[in-house]
Amino acid sequence: MLSRFRPDNFILALVATVVVATFAPAQGWFAELFRVATTLAIGLLFFLHGARISRRMALEGLGHWRLHAVVFASTFIVFPLLGLTAQLLVPWLLTPALYAGLLFLCVLPSTVQSSIAFTSIAGGNVPAAICSASASNIIGMFLTPALVALFFSASGNGFSMSALEGILAQLLLPFMLGQILQPWIGGWLGRHRSLTGLVDRGSVLMVVYLAFGEAVLGGLWHHLSPAALLAMAGVDMVLLAAVLCITTYASRLLGFSRRDEITIVFCGSKKSLASGVPMANVIFSGQDIGSIVLPLMLFHQIQLMACAALARRYAQSAARATPLAPPPATPPDVQPLRTPASHRELVHH
Repeated sequence: MLSRFRPDNFILALVATVVVATFAPAQGWFAELFRVATTLAIGLLFFLHGARISRRMALEGLGHWRLHAVVFASTFIVFPLLGLTAQLLVPWLLTPALYAGLLFLCVLPSTVQSSIAFTSIAGGNVPAAICSASASNIIGMFLTPALVALFFSASGNGFSMSALEGILAQLLLPFMLGQILQPWIGGWLGRHRSLTGLVDRGSVLMVVYLAFGEAVLGGLWHHLSPAALLAMAGVDMVLLAAVLCITTYASRLLGFSRRDEITIVFCGSKKSLASGVPMANVIFSGQDIGSIVLPLMLFHQIQLMACAALARRYAQSAARATPLAPPPATPPDVQPLRTPASHRELVHH
């Protein structure tokens, strides 16, 4: 029971990174050197993402346009609307900085790895999940900055064209280069998934360390109380629960199959930490990035725990619904073999 809610190793590494950034933030020449290394790591991450996505696999799911439309609506319409509604919680429950992080969370694309993994565990439509999650990340490179410009300009945080240029240069160009080279290196990357996972997690940890280090030097933990942190976690839980309910009942009302419902629920309810942290580092450069990525970090752990339990529930429900095959009936003209008593006695002796 407790193992379902135990944080995975990556979450523990994130917590350790925040602790290190709190007590030993990057400063001076080391901070500048680490920032360059982080930028290179982010470029490598999106290059590997582009090289890993198979065009053939993605095209297999493109025909299911209704499913992709629902996932897209959940990711880029339902989430932002809920985020805008959460402004009612400022300032009595959420600080303006945490609300900015929550709103940024709501305009991010979906995850790739965990959406596909949970869809597979639950018995959903995996090819459609691959297509939806991949398309969400590609579209998100353009749509997330546009939504940030739309929502944050009104709140005074601002968004410049240089931020969009940074997104294109650091994220999109490496991704497109990876797609170009995918026919030659995609197979090798598929056989060495640990390399992609190492770069994926390592680059996120580097950005988190740099962002939280700068936030700590700016006094993050002096103006963020434990009560505010707990309130943020509670709002993240309510947000995830609301989207899970909306995607579940919407898929049923629209007549999707159970396999497609599973794909919609898991692809439409997630937000990508791997894409969100690098984007925040580019879009909000010079601002309080630590407070902005904190809601996303909390949401990431909450979505992993909740969706892991939900995936198991879907799988167990499918197993119970599948009737066991009855034992083969004995034909009426065939009688079971009986060992004669004399033979049994002979064997005994």
